[in-house]
Amino acid sequence: MKRIFKVFSLIFCLNLNGVDAIAQDSPIYDYRAVFHPVIAENGMVASQEDLATKAGLAVLKEGGNAVDAAVTIGFTLAVTLPRAGNLGGGGFMLIHLAESQKTIALDYREKAPLAATADMFLDENGNVNQEQIRFSHQAVGVPGTVAGLIMALEKYGTISLNRALQPAIELAETGMIVDEDLYNSLIFAKRWLQKSPQTSSIFYKPDGSLYEIGETLKQTDLANSLKLIAKEGKDAFYQGDIADKIVADMAANNGLITKEDLAKYKPIIREPIEGNYRGYQVYSMPPPSSGGVHLVQMLNILENFSISSLGHNRASTLHVMIEAMKWAYADRFQFMGDTDFVDVPITRLISKSYGNSLAKKINLHQATPSQSVLPHPAFQVDESKETTHYSVMDSYGNAVANTYTLNFSYGSGLVVPGTGILLNNEMDDFTAKPGSPNAFRLLGGEGNKIAPEKRMLSSMTPTIVMKEGKPWLVTGSPGGSRIITTTLQIIMNVIDHKMNIAEATNAHRVHHQWFPDLLRVEEGLNGDTLELLEGKGHQIDGSHAMGSTQSIIYEDNQFFGASDPRKPGALTLGY
Repeated sequence: MKRIFKVFSLIFCLNLNGVDAIAQDSPIYDYRAVFHPVIAENGMVASQEDLATKAGLAVLKEGGNAVDAAVTIGFTLAVTLPRAGNLGGGGFMLIHLAESQKTIALDYREKAPLAATADMFLDENGNVNQEQIRFSHQAVGVPGTVAGLIMALEKYGTISLNRALQPAIELAETGMIVDEDLYNSLIFAKRWLQKSPQTSSIFYKPDGSLYEIGETLKQTDLANSLKLIAKEGKDAFYQGDIADKIVADMAANNGLITKEDLAKYKPIIREPIEGNYRGYQVYSMPPPSSGGVHLVQMLNILENFSISSLGHNRASTLHVMIEAMKWAYADRFQFMGDTDFVDVPITRLISKSYGNSLAKKINLHQATPSQSVLPHPAFQVDESKETTHYSVMDSYGNAVANTYTLNFSYGSGLVVPGTGILLNNEMDDFTAKPGSPNAFRLLGGEGNKIAPEKRMLSSMTPTIVMKEGKPWLVTGSPGGSRIITTTLQIIMNVIDHKMNIAEATNAHRVHHQWFPDLLRVEEGLNGDTLELLEGKGHQIDGSHAMGSTQSIIYEDNQFFGASDPRKPGALTLGY
C-alpha cells in the first residue's frame, strides 16, 4: 500500500549541544542520535513551502514526471512564497533525463535591458547609487522565470501548462492562510513594500496593517495573470497583455524594459559543469552562475585531503575547507561572468590539475590572509539571503534541482499594476563599479560589468550528484554568497562523513568568501574547535543560520529526503 511520509517538525536550535565540551576539538553533538530523513518508495519532493510541496507531489502521484512537478512547484511558489518564488525573476534548473541518460542545464536567468549601460548606477561622484540599483524600476532585469518554466515543461514534461498552473491559480484566487513565516517576512519587508501603493494593497490591509496569522490572503490580480499564462503560454507575459502592463509601468517610472526586451528574451540550454569527487559524478550550473565552477573547484582541492579521517567539523577539516573557499571566491572575482559576453577559463578552473596546485598552497598550520590569495581592499556591506531552492526525483529515474529568485526578499518591492507580479532587482548582481561589492558582499570584476542583454552573475548552485551513472543526490540552497559553500558542505557530509541526508542538513555550517577576510560560523560549533581555528589565524565572526537546503537521496531503491529546519515552512514529502 502506498503511504505518504511527512517531515516531523524539528525545532532547530543553533546551540545544539547544550553541554560543555569534554575534550579539545572533539565532536560534542551526535547528529546521528536525533535526525532521520523522510523515506518513500515512488518519488519525492522537497521545497521551501508546504503547499508547493503538496502541489508537486500530487503531480507525481498522477503519473507526472519530475519536470512536471518542478514546473508546478515553481508557479505555485510565486503565490505561496512571494519573497522568493516568482514570475518576475529568474533562475536555473538542472535536469537529469533518465530515458536519454542526459543531464542538461536550463538557464533562465534575467538579462539587462537593451538600454542598460555600464555606468548607469553611478552618481556624479562615481559612486554606486544604492537606492537606484536596489529599489527602482531601473534595478529590474528582464524576467526569465515564465519562459524558463514553460520551456522545461514543453521540452521535457508530460502534463499540460493548464494542469501545472492549476494549484497556483486556485491559491491566488481563493486565497491562502497566512502562516508565521509569511507574517514575519511581511513585517521584515514592510518598510520598502509599503513605499509602493500597488504592492502595499496586495500584501497589507487598506489601513496598512498586517494580515494576522490564520487570516486569508488573496491575490486576485496574480490569479488573473496566471490564467492568462495558462491560456496563452509565455506570449501572455512576453508579448501580450502582461507585457503591455510591464512596459507601461516601466515607462511611467523611468524603467528601461521595453516590449522589444520582453519579446527577445529566450532561456538557454547549456552544458552543465561536470566534476568527479571520490568516484561520484557532480553536475551543477555553468556561468552565468558561478556555483557549479567553484563547487567543483573546491571539491577538486579537497579531494587531496583525507577529509573523512580528519573528522567532521574538526579544526583540521574546517581549516582546509576554509582555505579552499578563499581560493575559489578569489577566482570568482577575477574570472566569472556571462560566457556569452566574456571568456571564462572554465576548463582550467574545474581541472583536477588546478585543484591539485591550489591544494599544495594550503598551509595546514596557518591561515592564508585574503590579501595574500589576491589583494583587494576590505569592505562591509549588509547581506540579503532570499532565494529559494527545490528538488524533485521521480520513479522513472528523472531528477530536477531548481533554484530561482527575485534577488532581495520580495525583489525590488515593486508590483506591476494590474498583474500582481513582483519584479526582481537583479541588476544589483552586476558589477556596477568594478571592485565594489554588491548587497551579498561579493566583489565583482570586469567580466560581470553591465551590458545590454547580458545575464548577471549568480551564486545559485542547483546540483545533481550521480552514483554509477544514476541520480543519487539532488540538492541546492538559497543564501546569497553562501549558496556555494552550503551546497559544498551537504555533499561533503554525505560522501566524506557518511551522514544520512537529515544529519547532513542539520550539521553546523561555515562560510568564507575571500573578502571580507572573516570566517562565518553558525552558533553552536564546538568552542574548542573555534579556538584552534583562531590559533591558525582565522578571524571568526558568528553568523545566523546559513542556507535552507532541500535535498533528496536515492539509494537501495528508496528515496530519502530532508528539508532544512533553519527556515520555517519547508516540507519534504514522498509516496
